[in-house]
Amino acid sequence: MSTPFIRNHQYNVIKKQSEFLQNTLRTVADRSVLETVRYRAASIIMEAVPDLTESQQQMLEQITTFETAYDFQRYLSALEQYLESYPPITLKQIQKLFPKNKKLKVPDLSSIDFRYVTYLSWVDVATNKLFVVYPFEGQFIGIEGRITPTHKKGYCLFCNRHQELAFFTVKTKPANASPDNYSAIGQYVCIEYHGCNQSITDTVALEKFILSVRK
Repeated sequence: MSTPFIRNHQYNVIKKQSEFLQNTLRTVADRSVLETVRYRAASIIMEAVPDLTESQQQMLEQITTFETAYDFQRYLSALEQYLESYPPITLKQIQKLFPKNKKLKVPDLSSIDFRYVTYLSWVDVATNKLFVVYPFEGQFIGIEGRITPTHKKGYCLFCNRHQELAFFTVKTKPANASPDNYSAIGQYVCIEYHGCNQSITDTVALEKFILSVRK
């Protein structure tokens, strides 16, 4: 049985470096330049996936030996068995995160491949609300807020890719404040969360935002 050790955002780093290396191999003939790029790609992956065993490190460092698109595809496919899935979550657990939403509409959890999920998210079109569920230090954090399409492209806070964005506004209540005293924090994020999950390579900005607005 393969022991998972690669999280989704780390796998995205590996994919990104694979694509970059393939492009370099197609466009650069200088072998010394290629070797430098290979070494750099391996270094970026090692930084993204820390605390590796020797065998895990050797497995990932194989990226420096590949020459063809087939080699890279086989490499990425082989790593899929080592993906660390998003923690198991049930409908009841999600409902408890949003107790004020009695008619909460949740996506079909059975249809989601949680190996490729860093954060769970969905939009309730009827209320124009975005819901986000993120696993942090052994528990789930749920946040919700108004989502407003901008119809413009920019850089998503979560995945940092250039994509059509929406403005996500979350109400927060300062400590010891009166029940009516709310403020709001907003950020630009991807409208389409599947693509965001496929592109996110770092959880720092995502976690910082979620922790800043958690109730």
